Amino acid sequence: MSANSRVAEYPIHPQFIERWSPRAFNAENIPQDTLLSFFEAARWAPSAYNSQPWRFLYARRDTPDWQRFLGLLNEFNRGWAQHASALVIILSKTTFTAPGASEETPALWHTFDTGTAWGYLALQASLSGWHTHGMAGFDQELTRTELKIPENYALHAALAIGKLGDKAGLADYLQAREAPGPRRPVAELAAEGDFNL
Repeated sequence: MSANSRVAEYPIHPQFIERWSPRAFNAENIPQDTLLSFFEAARWAPSAYNSQPWRFLYARRDTPDWQRFLGLLNEFNRGWAQHASALVIILSKTTFTAPGASEETPALWHTFDTGTAWGYLALQASLSGWHTHGMAGFDQELTRTELKIPENYALHAALAIGKLGDKAGLADYLQAREAPGPRRPVAELAAEGDFNL
């Protein structure tokens, strides 16, 4: 693993700067219970009205669904994600039934809540010695059809999960990027009062 040069500006748990998204995986199989523990962490994320809109569809390496899920990724992502241990599609329900109501209405916060659940999943994976890498590069229309996803669910991302592998297996132009990335300073992300970022 490349040296992690990240430094927090303010005191935080080291886990937040140790988690990163590699592309070099070692093709190790992931036990079902290990993967389910990542979803268990996501299950405990907060959500508006406790509606829990997030959903995760997955395939583990060397199982009947693996090639199907791999085929949902664009060519670039397929090139490195083929060495992952699991592939996950992250989606969320766009409607909910409010407490005391009998009909579903739009869940305007479903993306916010699902992003939180994905963060919990990524941190649990990292704490367990695994790595995650989210991807926007997948065919949403094909994914919806292939995985029989209803229209009232939004597709957000594909996710590769695996153990860190040798970056020499990546294309040359990706090897230099195979290290924990920097972040913007807090002052560019948070402002007290009016927007001035």
